[in-house]
Amino acid sequence: MDRLFIEAVPILERIEEAGFEAYFVGGSVRDYILGRPINDVDIATSATPLEVKGIFPKTADVGIEHGTVLVILESGTYEITTFRTESGYTDYRRPDSVKFVRSLTEDLQRRDFTINAIAMDKSGVIFDPYKGQLDLFQKKITTVGNPHDRFAEDGLRMMRALRFVSQLNFQLDEETFQSLKENGPILREIAVERILVEFEKLLAGDNRIKALSLLLDSGLYQFLPQFAGQKEKLEKVLLLPLHQLTVPELWAVVLIQADMEDIEEVLRAWKLPLKSIRNVQRIIQLVEKEPGFEDSTFDVFQAGHIEAVQAAKVKAILEGRNVLEAEKSMSIKYENLLLKSMSDLDVTGEDLLSWHIKKPGPWVRKYLELILAAVLNSEITNEKAEIKEWLITCNLI
Repeated sequence: MDRLFIEAVPILERIEEAGFEAYFVGGSVRDYILGRPINDVDIATSATPLEVKGIFPKTADVGIEHGTVLVILESGTYEITTFRTESGYTDYRRPDSVKFVRSLTEDLQRRDFTINAIAMDKSGVIFDPYKGQLDLFQKKITTVGNPHDRFAEDGLRMMRALRFVSQLNFQLDEETFQSLKENGPILREIAVERILVEFEKLLAGDNRIKALSLLLDSGLYQFLPQFAGQKEKLEKVLLLPLHQLTVPELWAVVLIQADMEDIEEVLRAWKLPLKSIRNVQRIIQLVEKEPGFEDSTFDVFQAGHIEAVQAAKVKAILEGRNVLEAEKSMSIKYENLLLKSMSDLDVTGEDLLSWHIKKPGPWVRKYLELILAAVLNSEITNEKAEIKEWLITCNLI
């Protein structure tokens, strides 16, 4: 059993000693069966929230109305959730009512996909009433029960289905896929921020091409920000080998291939953080720069190591070149730069002001950049005296 499960076994034992059932559930059990890394564990119990609070001396009410109590121990914190059933989802996200139950099977029945409706006790015994292990073996994403019901309960599950296709390298069950095609409009009711999280996890998965293909074939793309009516353009993305790109690089590829004119408008519609928007914008600007930015030491300097590499990878993908070679080549170019920051220059703005009769102004920055470019291109050495002489020769002072 994984270390995280072993460390949490005393939690289950204390709940059982109090006369209740307790199990590991959800994604941690799924990933354990698949042999994937586990980051945390979820625990479900037949004990009500108040009963859980009576078992453990230190707790916090993190979601007690939905049955979740945070148990605080010296060894760490654990979320304990009461078995429950749910009904009524008028906002396509949260249940209108929650009923606590004593049945593990009833609790698992409310979950999204069979592969997430598996439980395990403290001894490692698996409870799988909805044949999630079979779907894991067959590498298939299937809803628990009727997919229309599951997606009507929480429309985000449609994006989660595609995300799991990408992350787990699984296929989508045919009935589940047909339900995606019919229930896409529900995504209009889901907060963009929640959709963004799932979409970026989809982009980061190994099977992203298949997941993006399903996104287009199902019609779900029509209900994503700025993607409606863009199927033919987005299909061009599927022709590229995307597996070596990071999420910001993938955003750049998608926006370039889809020929999106106002990059910032698109990314703001997706509610990306401003830092991420600027990162993607700079990648695209470098990729589209003429002549190519890779041949300019000044452009590489200004981009910085991370964004220069990102742009080099994106450009290589779009031009059909080897991505790893482009990444390595750009890293070498950056490492070989004679300067890595403006502060490395042997002159400052104060030096320029002392050498020139002009008053302070934008010219100071312009001169510093001219000097920087000359040093980077080995036209002069980075020594104050030589720089001053160069400025005199160029009639700049």
